[in-house]
Amino acid sequence: MRIDELGPLERQLWHAYAQGRTVEGRPGAPRAARPTVRAEFLMALLLGAGPEAAPGDRPALRLGGASVTGTLDLRFADIAAPIALTDCRFTETPLLRGAQLRDLTLADCVLPGLVADAVQIHGRLVLSHCRLSGPLVLTGTETHGDLDLTHTVICAPDAEAVSAVRLRTGGNLLCAHMKVNGGMRLSGASITGEFDLEGAHLSRPGGTVLDAYHVQVGEDLTFHPGFSAEGRIILSGADVGAAIGFCGARLHHPGDIALEAVDVTVNRNFDLGAGLNVTGGITLDGSQIGTRLSFEDATLSRPGGTALSLRLTQARETDLRTRVPVDGTVDAGNARLGVLYDAPATWPRRLRLSDTAYDALATPLTAGERLAWIRRGTEGYLPQPYEQLAAAYRRLGHEDEARTVLLAKQRHRRSALPLHARVWGYVQDATVGYGYRPGRAALWIIALLAVGATFFSAHHPAPLEAAKAPPFNPVFYALDLLLPLFGFGQKAAYAPHGAGQWLAYALTTAGWVLATTVTAGVSRALNRQ
Repeated sequence: MRIDELGPLERQLWHAYAQGRTVEGRPGAPRAARPTVRAEFLMALLLGAGPEAAPGDRPALRLGGASVTGTLDLRFADIAAPIALTDCRFTETPLLRGAQLRDLTLADCVLPGLVADAVQIHGRLVLSHCRLSGPLVLTGTETHGDLDLTHTVICAPDAEAVSAVRLRTGGNLLCAHMKVNGGMRLSGASITGEFDLEGAHLSRPGGTVLDAYHVQVGEDLTFHPGFSAEGRIILSGADVGAAIGFCGARLHHPGDIALEAVDVTVNRNFDLGAGLNVTGGITLDGSQIGTRLSFEDATLSRPGGTALSLRLTQARETDLRTRVPVDGTVDAGNARLGVLYDAPATWPRRLRLSDTAYDALATPLTAGERLAWIRRGTEGYLPQPYEQLAAAYRRLGHEDEARTVLLAKQRHRRSALPLHARVWGYVQDATVGYGYRPGRAALWIIALLAVGATFFSAHHPAPLEAAKAPPFNPVFYALDLLLPLFGFGQKAAYAPHGAGQWLAYALTTAGWVLATTVTAGVSRALNRQ
């Protein structure tokens, strides 16, 4: 390429390239009024066709306010000079596949797309404040520094707007205030620093808007504040070295899963509160949170479905104090929630607590109030939620509250038994409270003893053998009838008649019933069944 074949702006670049000086066309001017630069000229300059650099020169391509015509094709090229293009307009999609670059900056540029897969960049890749009308392809690309996509707009509604499978960044992935119309795929990506999506807006209604399956983030994964998404977000299998935050974000995928974060590992907090608004479901099944899982002040809505699934989730602390009651089912089956924070005013309408475990309940409530919480379950009778709650009260030294919970457990169990077993259950409940109210047996004995003693003091039974019978004592006679395993010699010496005989039968039967229920109840209480 001869210098006499170059246009005015190309001539300036020819002379400025070796020293790395910036050449400005007409920044901010309409496309038609901008000076043009041919893509083939830029390719030739970057591949060594320019003037030879003098000792001490640092070649660099720095251009602003120009219109780049043709296809900038640097596939598999090794470019030693940094590239910085500002406020440029490209007529064709740049092709950078397999290239090795020192540093690439495209700031405030307009492009029909960018194909930069399998690119090796020794410094940063900056695509900030750009507007792309086609896909951004970064599959297999590796940068040693930051990847900056802040304030960039990408529109490819019928395709993957951003394809960055197995992306590697040695710094941060900065996507703050980014707008994407289409899918964003980063599955298998590895980010040494933080992944920042603060204020970003992702839109792919009815589809997967962000696929970050098995992504690895060395520091924070941030979606707050101001982040919004229309479509499903997938974080399943992600490994985050610090915290994940969705505070103040808005997720919209009605009737389906809005956030799928299965088997996620977070070393610190997973914050889904502080104004988060979700239309759709959240699934955190099998995730492990190092410290705190929080939904404080969040709004979750998936009517008729599971709004929040925490199955097999583990955390040291879990905060379920949402802004309003969750509209949908909360499933915490087999979860390990650590210290649990909740509030009666925001308890979910439907709750599954099958094999859910927690170390303590941070909100002090009576057993009666907590039982209302358990009864929100949708799975029928399950013993474990009652036993878990009783164990929590016992750890606090509230034995009476624990007994109240276990009594409620037996009453709930009774409702599922056949008729004859339910009848026997009612008897055990009325007499000794299934062994958790042993004082009731003493009250029954005192009451029956008083009735028997009063009756028999006025209606002495006739002695069977007057000469051998001991002196009659109405109190001990009634007590002899009530206690089946002990005798005072009164019952064997006297025989009541008429009404007294029927009363004797009743007292004897009541004594056997009390003895049987006390034995069964005490055995149950001792075994905490």
